[in-house]
Amino acid sequence: MRKLLLYLIIISVGLIYTGRLSYLQLFNDVEVATNYLNDSAIKKEYTYPQRGYVYDRNGTLLVANQPSYDVMIIPREVKALDTLEFCKFLRITKEDFKKRFKKSIKHSWRAPSVFVAQLAKKDYAFLQEKMHHYKGFFIQKRSIRNYQTNHGANVLGFISEVDNRDLKKNPEYQSGELIGRTGIEKTYENELRGTKGVKRIQKDIHSKVIGSYENGRYDTLPVNGKDIQITIDSKLQAYGEELMVNKRGGIVAIEPATGEILALVSAPTYNPNLLVGRQRSKNYNAMHYDSIRKPMYDRGLLAQYAPGSPFKTLNALVALQEGVITPQTTYTCHHGYIYGRSGRKMGCHCGSGKRNVINGVAKSCNAFFANAYRQIISKYDSPKEGMNAWSNHIKSFGLGDYFGNDLSTGRKGRIPTGDYYTNSYFKHNKWHVLNTISNAIGQGQVELTPIQLANMTAAIANRGHYFTPHIIKKIDGKPIEDPHFTEPKHTTIDKQHFEPVIQGMHDVFSMKKGGTARNLNVKGIEICGKTGTAENFVKIDGKRTQLTDHSIFIAFAPKENPKIAIAVFVENGYYGARWAGKISSLMIEQYIKGEITLKAMEKLVLEKSLEEEYAKPLSGKPFTINE
Repeated sequence: MRKLLLYLIIISVGLIYTGRLSYLQLFNDVEVATNYLNDSAIKKEYTYPQRGYVYDRNGTLLVANQPSYDVMIIPREVKALDTLEFCKFLRITKEDFKKRFKKSIKHSWRAPSVFVAQLAKKDYAFLQEKMHHYKGFFIQKRSIRNYQTNHGANVLGFISEVDNRDLKKNPEYQSGELIGRTGIEKTYENELRGTKGVKRIQKDIHSKVIGSYENGRYDTLPVNGKDIQITIDSKLQAYGEELMVNKRGGIVAIEPATGEILALVSAPTYNPNLLVGRQRSKNYNAMHYDSIRKPMYDRGLLAQYAPGSPFKTLNALVALQEGVITPQTTYTCHHGYIYGRSGRKMGCHCGSGKRNVINGVAKSCNAFFANAYRQIISKYDSPKEGMNAWSNHIKSFGLGDYFGNDLSTGRKGRIPTGDYYTNSYFKHNKWHVLNTISNAIGQGQVELTPIQLANMTAAIANRGHYFTPHIIKKIDGKPIEDPHFTEPKHTTIDKQHFEPVIQGMHDVFSMKKGGTARNLNVKGIEICGKTGTAENFVKIDGKRTQLTDHSIFIAFAPKENPKIAIAVFVENGYYGARWAGKISSLMIEQYIKGEITLKAMEKLVLEKSLEEEYAKPLSGKPFTINE
């Protein structure tokens, strides 16, 4: 019995040792990998990857990288130092030093954080030799953005250091890392950022480095971010920004056949290089708090305007689809549309006479479209039902909602429904079609963003379908295959109804037909377009005040197999053909021909400033830039 017990003890001990050895062999890696994270004797040094490059649709490099040097701090390792001397080297004040030191302690007593970001090369070279005097501080090299262009700031976006909110949301980031804040830097952050490498250093009880932890077994190499190619034509983008100097508004150009965004201009704008380097914070604050010019506000994506007369094209299409008019239907215009018991008049400049779809579009006749709109709503048993039917058609063009695109910001705009009027606007059921008649001419409660208006134009150019507007073309050399961007979205309008509307848009440029943009032709290019003038109201001292009208224009070209669809908004720009129309023709010629023949028109647009218009109702200091 004793012999048996001895055997059992030996076997049990053997099994325990075998199990322990197996555990150490199989699971120790995980345990060690977890434990060293909390081991103060192990110091992690990060190697940051190169952020992916950004190219335009033609392969032109837009965004690269440049070396940057950050002074890092580990508060628990800081020893007594000559603070004034150190501050002098860093070009900061003693008060700044105290604030930064407190901030680093608040972040972590043991973990490194950025003390001073983005040293200049000359400062780094000088300071590197002095760092051994300042225990607890070290210099970490990483790369920051190097913009190869002065344009497209709203498209490219910018990067900045992660903050506490970022760290809570994204535990894979460390203090001092950079993250995309706006534009494609934000949208494609995961593709562009890459993966940082980690090297683990073993220290003794005196915090002296004694070598690599586990002979580098757990070290990793950085993986660079992926290069991306965007859909923007950088030459067209730059040209659009030049045309919008001293003006406010937006330009959006789309390739109808793909939904690729060719240009996304917001004005005023800024040079993207202003948000790189030691002056980044000062420049950012100056622009961010400029509440008058709003250079960081992307008007092409965020500004919601009444679309004005370009919206008449959709009302014509809906009326044709609903069968309340035909291409031969005419309404008589007496310099506008008279309605209501009081004889209110919606005036227009098309003169007088009979108008059909084609010349109604060409001459922008308010009477024709007010009658057509009234017929659409009145077709149904109630205004609410008619308005809902109308709204569903309009929304099929991608209006009144987000596209689900790959842009970092946006607004829904507004396409009113019967429910909106009953529940929110009038808050009763007793409204009628004449209460909403301004929708007929793109005023009323309709609001669109420039990108929505450009997409609407692309849908017309395609005779009834569009592709979700997007800005990505290739990632790591591979074309996008996301069906959300590559599959067409169809409107509720049958294809045959587009031809008379498109003919009317073509006649907009006809001198013979008296089109509203007859002086904006581009030789050799058949353009279809529509002028627009939208009333402009703002609140000044609590009072609703009317300012100079907005200038609006939509167009696509050529008429057959269109290559570009465009929408232009110029705030306080008077009527459609005055500024927006000229800019549209110049942009189309630049894109299709690659040169400008309309030299006199170009000179006028480039030299004209609307700053006097903007200064009339409002005042404020323009932002100042620190180079």
